[in-house]
Amino acid sequence: MNILLVSNSDIEGGAARAGYRLHQGLQEINAHSRLLVQTKRSGDQKVLSIRSSTGIGQATSALRLTLDRLPLRLYPNRSQTTYSPQWLPDKIASQIAHLNPDIVNLHWVNGGYLQAESIAQLSKPIVWTLHDMWGFTGGCHYDEGCARYAQSCGACPQLGSHQNRDLSRWVWRRKAKAWKNVDLTIVAPSQWLANSAKASSLFKDRRVEWIPYGIDTKIYRPIDRRTAREILGLPQEKRLILSGSLGAISDKRKGFHLLQPALQELRQTQWHDQLELVVFGTSRPENPPDLGLKTHYVGTLNDDLSLALLYSAADVFVAPSVQDNLPNTVMESLACGTPAIAFNIGGMPDMIEHGRNGYLATPYSISELAQGIIWILEDSERYQNLAQRAREKVEQEFPLALQAERYSSLFQGLLP
Repeated sequence: MNILLVSNSDIEGGAARAGYRLHQGLQEINAHSRLLVQTKRSGDQKVLSIRSSTGIGQATSALRLTLDRLPLRLYPNRSQTTYSPQWLPDKIASQIAHLNPDIVNLHWVNGGYLQAESIAQLSKPIVWTLHDMWGFTGGCHYDEGCARYAQSCGACPQLGSHQNRDLSRWVWRRKAKAWKNVDLTIVAPSQWLANSAKASSLFKDRRVEWIPYGIDTKIYRPIDRRTAREILGLPQEKRLILSGSLGAISDKRKGFHLLQPALQELRQTQWHDQLELVVFGTSRPENPPDLGLKTHYVGTLNDDLSLALLYSAADVFVAPSVQDNLPNTVMESLACGTPAIAFNIGGMPDMIEHGRNGYLATPYSISELAQGIIWILEDSERYQNLAQRAREKVEQEFPLALQAERYSSLFQGLLP
């Protein structure tokens, strides 16, 4: 079985990393897998790039992204969330035909990479792994609760539009027309995303499968905390709260506006002199925000081992997103035996078992987010049980080999 995965990138970005991990998992079970990307960052010989990763290739990719965003200029009052019209023509279909796979597995194909209409030109069985909601919306990647994708979009809140005939309706209609007779099998990594796809007007009559992400538990594993902190230069005597990039402060979906006051609440408790914050994914800003706690910025960590060290160095991981699929960061933290706290939204309950390996706060309670952090840390015996179950959960439900086997079985069932 010759499998071709198609993604914007291989290892840059959470969705890209998830697709690349599946590619690696399929290799491990001896399934013949290749990955076609717009931007290649790894040295994997089975990752094929339509453009070079330097010079002209990077400039071309950036230009396509800029051109794809041109229609957004019609909406000066739009929110600064990711929005993808995907209208630029491409040559992906001919490239895929030349590679002649048995199965095409689409992943995150945005960023000006794949025109929506190109999917209809693929003459192979198509499995589309959703990493967000874009596949069934009029262009947004998360709907922020508007649910207009259940009809035909239009009057898009993220565009600041009050007209039914707007960009979101145009994108939706293009998809509906192009995909009308295409045999698509949809895979959603979280139960929430699967249910959302089934409720959508575009995918309600499609086959929708739920297959969670997988992770290499040999790499993401508990590492001695003192050793991890020594390597990373983090304090040994403090209780460390870890959170991801604060670079997307303007993106309310990431929940920074809720995390910041929660941490400031902790400053008012008896824990204030025991807690410090560690932030990864961004360097220290020139004018850092007041996060209530002493903060260590460790920058962007690009390799799995460094990330495993970081998760192992922390006492608790906080993911304050207000809408999310199945974030890699939560799974990685749990795999390293570090309990996680998040709001009870999206795919978070697929990974976090409230009171067993972490804490699910009521959306979107700032006080409960702060209380949950203290609850995880305040009892040492309870903490050990949480940490043990965190690792067990990933070993039982999210090993990379299990994900690869599930996909391989799905692919086999679609072949004649």
